[in-house]
Amino acid sequence: MTVVDLTASGTLAGPRPSSTPSPSTGTTTTTPERRIVDAALRCICRWGVAKTALDDVAREAGCSRATVYRLFPGGKDGLMETVARTEIERFFAALADRLDTAATLEDGIVGVMAEAGHRLKTHEALQYLLAHEPEAVLPRLAFSEMDQVLRIASDFAAPRLSRWLPDDEARRAAEWVARLIVSYSITPATHMSIDDEGSVRALVRTFVLPGLTNLTNNANANASATRAANEGGTTNGQDH
Repeated sequence: MTVVDLTASGTLAGPRPSSTPSPSTGTTTTTPERRIVDAALRCICRWGVAKTALDDVAREAGCSRATVYRLFPGGKDGLMETVARTEIERFFAALADRLDTAATLEDGIVGVMAEAGHRLKTHEALQYLLAHEPEAVLPRLAFSEMDQVLRIASDFAAPRLSRWLPDDEARRAAEWVARLIVSYSITPATHMSIDDEGSVRALVRTFVLPGLTNLTNNANANASATRAANEGGTTNGQDH
């Protein structure tokens, strides 16, 4: 069975299939690579990763098996990695839009959590895998693999959260928000819906923002104490 590595750094790097404007009409045309990627995604929604064959993908995309191999020399593994990379890029593009257009820290966190929750909850291929092939997904969200997920999420969100928070606090906040998104998406709670903005806003106002305020206050207090200690040491040295 093919296990798609959703957290490897290569998943977010390298060329991706794209949709490009037609030079003659200005309309959008889909490249053969993108058609095959989207066809593979539809196949995964129906049969999962393990039972999806390149013949199925070629038939769904309306091309030959040889064309799939020519565009994806790595075969099924290479195609599945491209599918994963493409979906992750789509996912982060949507989150970036919510964060970049937010007016406040609260709006940014609420927007990114609700957007992520909605996309994860309604992603047919992901939900099929969680239901029928959990071993293809859940190991990537546990132990050391989870560290990679959190690192990727922090690298993405921290620079955007630094509009409102110091850099160190922004990175901690990004990791915390990522943990909440994964937790509530994988194990839904009866009292909170991760894809509902009203429900998410209540959580953010009650727990997340106060926690971030305490984190910032503690950091400021520690910085002040360090400065005072340094100044005291300098004064004592001058006295001697």
